[in-house]
Amino acid sequence: MRRFKHHVFRFATGACVVLACGVLVLIVLAIAMRGLPAISWQFFTEQIRLVGADGGIFYNLVGTFILIGTAFIVSAPIAVGLALVHGVYLRERRHRERLTLLLYLLNGVPSILFGLLGLIVFVKFFGLGKSWLSGGVLLGMLILPTVTIALIERIASLPGKYVEAAAGLGLTQSQIIWSVILPQSLSGLVTGSLLGLAHAAGETAPIMFTATIFAGATFPHAIKESPVLSLPYHIFILAQDSFDPAVGAKLWGTALTLLGLVLLLSLVALPLRLKIHEEAHHG
Repeated sequence: MRRFKHHVFRFATGACVVLACGVLVLIVLAIAMRGLPAISWQFFTEQIRLVGADGGIFYNLVGTFILIGTAFIVSAPIAVGLALVHGVYLRERRHRERLTLLLYLLNGVPSILFGLLGLIVFVKFFGLGKSWLSGGVLLGMLILPTVTIALIERIASLPGKYVEAAAGLGLTQSQIIWSVILPQSLSGLVTGSLLGLAHAAGETAPIMFTATIFAGATFPHAIKESPVLSLPYHIFILAQDSFDPAVGAKLWGTALTLLGLVLLLSLVALPLRLKIHEEAHHG
């Protein structure tokens, strides 16, 4: 009976994996078949024209990279600090568990609430208006749990002999952090950042209130009242007028571009993620 249950469980698990992969492949193929006709050099180098029916997505790409670049700059140092607090400074297990729980709770907050928070705090209270800085900070807050947890896992996977050897040489705790822990944990920071940025690149709700508009923006010119264009918001607006064949072609081309960006970031992060788990297992 136990063997039968084991085979049933394996079959069910395999079926779920095949189903999930099949759905993903179908989605990618559907977007690719509709989006490939719109892809060209001009599509990536021209700006939007005729309310999305003509032109390209150059400034949408620029704006998206500005937003996720700002998100990385905001989230990385905070994630390093939280990970060090968790792995080095918190001695009691219950405190570490509470910090981990807090990160998971933050990760579960709906992105629309981040957008409303940004609207109230950055746009209204601080008077930034719609600005790339507001959107970048919000996206940095959004991906902070992902980056931090990846770094925590990497620090936890470090062999204890590294720290013990450094302590035996007379290094202080701060010297151990700078010379041993942080250099050895860099892959965790990179992995978490890539996964987080892949998530942030596709978010619409946090930036539609705070950072992005549909047309009329180029490069940021200031901190206040300096919105940018972005791929997710571009798709959101074009989808409302997708019955126009010209607009529909640009819509699917933009969707394919965004999908490619997200898949690229995720695929780059995957080998590093697997390496961390392998080192943790051997450690």
